[in-house]
Amino acid sequence: MNWLITGGCGFIGRALAATILADSGHSVRVLDNLSVGTRDDLAHVAPFVELDRDAQTDDWSAPLALLEGDILDRDTVLRAVAGADVVVHLAANTGVGPSVADPEADCRTNVLGTLNLLQSSHANEVRRFVFASSGAPLGVQVPPLHEEMAPHPASPYGASKLAGEGYCSAYFHCFGVETVALRFGNVYGEGSGHKQSVVAKFIKQAMAGERLEIYGDGKQTRDFIHISDLVRAIRCAAEVPGVGGETFQVATAQETTVSEMTETLMGVMRDEGATVPEIFHGETRTGDVARNYSDTSKARERLGWQPEVALSEGLRRTVRHFLAKQTD
Repeated sequence: MNWLITGGCGFIGRALAATILADSGHSVRVLDNLSVGTRDDLAHVAPFVELDRDAQTDDWSAPLALLEGDILDRDTVLRAVAGADVVVHLAANTGVGPSVADPEADCRTNVLGTLNLLQSSHANEVRRFVFASSGAPLGVQVPPLHEEMAPHPASPYGASKLAGEGYCSAYFHCFGVETVALRFGNVYGEGSGHKQSVVAKFIKQAMAGERLEIYGDGKQTRDFIHISDLVRAIRCAAEVPGVGGETFQVATAQETTVSEMTETLMGVMRDEGATVPEIFHGETRTGDVARNYSDTSKARERLGWQPEVALSEGLRRTVRHFLAKQTD
């Protein structure tokens, strides 16, 4: 199949591309504005060709290709989608903090950018459209989070992702685009050097000799999912028949406090010979939810997917990756 991955130079996109290219017969095209990931990052996946912005884009003969461009540019998006069988839409403004700081920019990227991808997918008769969402659209809830809960976003980021889910549903029912929305848990793992989410941030700060700040009392809970499990879920969402128009929670169904995760992470770093830093508690962050973990039974039943990597093992793999990169 021909796979278009938006934001494919990023952490999740590169991991997904690597698994797709490990199977013969597939071609991957990446659409990325290079605001976070870089050409060098993508080159670590495999050699790639760079597509000229003005050239024809219906040639998918290269196993891996990059088209530099922004999802807000309709013409570029339309050209990127041409010939794709599957679109995996990862490009987004991510995180609660940036959305609180600039809600308008968050809306433009996450709502209008997603609409551009859906419209272009409809125009090009794309078979399957996988949308990267999160638990943020559900917002303040009593977990475990599940697909039938009424959304109550607690941040502009959650609101913009909810809008994306809504447009996916609309394009399935009105235009027949087989959309699948995946609500990711807190993804971490090897290759996350550019991420600012808590696991990657704490490892980088620890390696730099900095103190680690836990927002609030650290009792807020999250559902941490390793990148390998997440990528398998994306592959299932793209390939399993009969799931068009559906939304799935993709996490581990394990509730872990930020303090518990940090304690486990520090133990792993100690075991691996890394310096264990000082930890302090700061102010509670605006827009954060107190509890967040997911019921993943629908993904297990409909996608045939379930997580396999325990948090302690995933953190060990991640720390070893960061330490190895430090010594390269």
